[in-house]
Amino acid sequence: MRTLIAALTLVTATTLGSTAYAVPVAELTYSAPTAIPTCALSTLPSQASDTLDLIHSGGPFPYPQDGTVFQNREGILPDESSGYYHEYTVKTPGSDDRGARRLVGGGALTTPTYVYYTDDHYSSFCEVDENN
Repeated sequence: MRTLIAALTLVTATTLGSTAYAVPVAELTYSAPTAIPTCALSTLPSQASDTLDLIHSGGPFPYPQDGTVFQNREGILPDESSGYYHEYTVKTPGSDDRGARRLVGGGALTTPTYVYYTDDHYSSFCEVDENN
């Protein structure tokens, strides 16, 4: 019987580990979101301005996905409620598909409070300054 108890104790300790020798957990740190740089509309490809004009006029848009809700799964844009952001294709000359360039509007559909541009399919953004 002692052998059975010793074996069960050994198996339990091996499987679950011993709390007597617990290693302290590293301190969790919070990192603030990275600031999104600003980019002047005049510095973006001309197709970005064309897309922004379509957004302000309510379309029509060249792709069925344009105007759909952008989920911000990457977490790069400021945290907002679902449905706040909408994405729009910025045409890429010579591309057979939608390409990687997008504008993402935050707020009202035709008058977004914020507009963000990405040329690498949501890996990075800049906030568009429409006045420059």
